[in-house]
Amino acid sequence: MKTITSRAVSALGITAIALACHTAFAQSSVTLYGVADVGVRYLTNANANNDGKVFMTNGAITNSRIGLKGTEDLGSGLKAIFRLESGVELQNGQYSDSQREFNRAAYVGLSNQYGTLTLGRQKTPLFDMLGDTYDPLTVGNYFENAWLPVALGAGLYADNAVKYNGTFAGLTVAAMYSFGTNYTSTGAGGFSGQVPGHMGAGNMYGFTASYAVGPLAIGGGYQQNSDNASNKQKIWNANAVYTIGQAKLYVGYLHSTDDTGFVDSTLSQRDLVSGVDILKGSGRRDDGPFAGITYQVTPALLLTGAFYYDHMKNAAIGGGEVGSGNRYTGVAVAEYALSKRTEVYGTVDFNKVTGAGFVELPGRSNQTGVSIGLRNIF
Repeated sequence: MKTITSRAVSALGITAIALACHTAFAQSSVTLYGVADVGVRYLTNANANNDGKVFMTNGAITNSRIGLKGTEDLGSGLKAIFRLESGVELQNGQYSDSQREFNRAAYVGLSNQYGTLTLGRQKTPLFDMLGDTYDPLTVGNYFENAWLPVALGAGLYADNAVKYNGTFAGLTVAAMYSFGTNYTSTGAGGFSGQVPGHMGAGNMYGFTASYAVGPLAIGGGYQQNSDNASNKQKIWNANAVYTIGQAKLYVGYLHSTDDTGFVDSTLSQRDLVSGVDILKGSGRRDDGPFAGITYQVTPALLLTGAFYYDHMKNAAIGGGEVGSGNRYTGVAVAEYALSKRTEVYGTVDFNKVTGAGFVELPGRSNQTGVSIGLRNIF
């Protein structure tokens, strides 16, 4: 007899609830949705011996996920909303986060003509800004091309968060405060927060503003994350997108000053030891400009090119030492739509590091990835 796991029960329950809600509440809307995206990837210099590997992995365009979202009309233009969303690994059927049922979103809120207020686990305003508008890769999902926004955006998701988002004519503004950005981290320097007597421990706040006029959109923002030892990471961001016919031109900049050790520990692939090799309070600084272009060749074919750069200072290199260095990443993507819901794609990406950046690759100072994938949106 096969055993039904709690994960399977919860997945079946989600489906049942969605179907029941569609039937029972005419004034409400509940939608079961998701993305199934998987690729086969070849990666050079994948370990300290500089061996290559071929493997199946989550998608390059949009990581796989399954979720529920809903609205209820409360009258006078006011709506109640909710979203529950989990990342899924198609290559093995596991959830993307073993410590959370809904790692991508778990929130409830209210919305009207003055904006939307939500409470729970959700994307930061910085993630929304980059993913929705200003990053040519919509925040790339392979670690080899997503390192810049992931590390300098401190994870891009926050637990225990209150968030506001509003659009007025061409202006969109957003703000967030998190009482504790990551409940799973409980170490002395972790981002758990909610420590009695220390209301600022592990918290986060951020805000963004974006304005669109004609073919031009410009935006920027600020985000600050505090660990449980009151060290801080501060992030500034500025972007622009310009549309010319079927092409979009992107340019952006991320700047981070980090005393928490988060950036060092996130980017290192050389097993630096927290508290020994990663020196909290060392004041790591990263300056990361990026640029890109997308071109809609035909209604079915979309081409994307992107370049990311990071100049790092006071970066941990092991043995209690820090140094300066650079990282360069180039990415090319071709997407071909087979229908409105299904597409095939191919990607090529290249990374090069110098100086202190050597700890960010497992082998040689360069790495190349080639992938093909298939995505279905439901």
